[in-house]
Amino acid sequence: MPYLLIAVASCLGALAGPLLVRPGYRLSVEPEQPWRSDCPAGHPLERGAAGWVGPGRCPGCAAADGRRYGGSPVRLAVVTAGCCGVLAAAVGDRPEVAVWLLAVPPLVLLAAVDLSVQRLPDVLTLPLAAALAVALGVCALLPGADGSWPRALAGGGVLTGVYFLLFLINPRGMGFGDVKLAASIGLVLGWYGWDHVFFGTFVGFLLAAGYGLTLVLTGRASRRTAVPFGPFMALGALGSLVVAGLAG
Repeated sequence: MPYLLIAVASCLGALAGPLLVRPGYRLSVEPEQPWRSDCPAGHPLERGAAGWVGPGRCPGCAAADGRRYGGSPVRLAVVTAGCCGVLAAAVGDRPEVAVWLLAVPPLVLLAAVDLSVQRLPDVLTLPLAAALAVALGVCALLPGADGSWPRALAGGGVLTGVYFLLFLINPRGMGFGDVKLAASIGLVLGWYGWDHVFFGTFVGFLLAAGYGLTLVLTGRASRRTAVPFGPFMALGALGSLVVAGLAG
């Protein structure tokens, strides 16, 4: 087991997690609403990249009482570090591990936003799919890569089509943001094979169903309550990558 790689990946994930607090706060708005530009107290956030990446700390609020905004940086650090560490342990030092590790922070960010407001912003889903397609194409040229770039592209296209069909059948149960995220998930799963496309997709649906059932049984939701599906799509992909890495 590549212990050094696991340690480095976990540390990078732990460092990346707190940087997701600010974009998570800014992007967690209702559909058709502009991204947040002020802290909860009304102080304007910094402009440029500094206003989008970083912990949820407003200089104006901090000077007064140390208040912070957004999600827990510790929780995000633990989640990103755990995902990166698990992927490094399963995939090892194959070239594609770099792609998976780089994909973890945006997927965690998407999951956090979806859990907060049931929205998967285009500003994240579309660039992520494009970046994964390019990165896997480069990865396929490197020695030791254990996957197929054409199959990854096909997987992204097929899974997007499947989700789009489900969206047309039941728009209340499947959002269009899920359709766009399916392109990235299909790319990731298709890299290792069609069996992983099926397995990762099945696990995602199974986890979402279990989450929804738990909410109903505990009285926190009804059978008609919409469930954020993005986090479970990501978890299904993570599980499939782990299985593929261990089997490879």
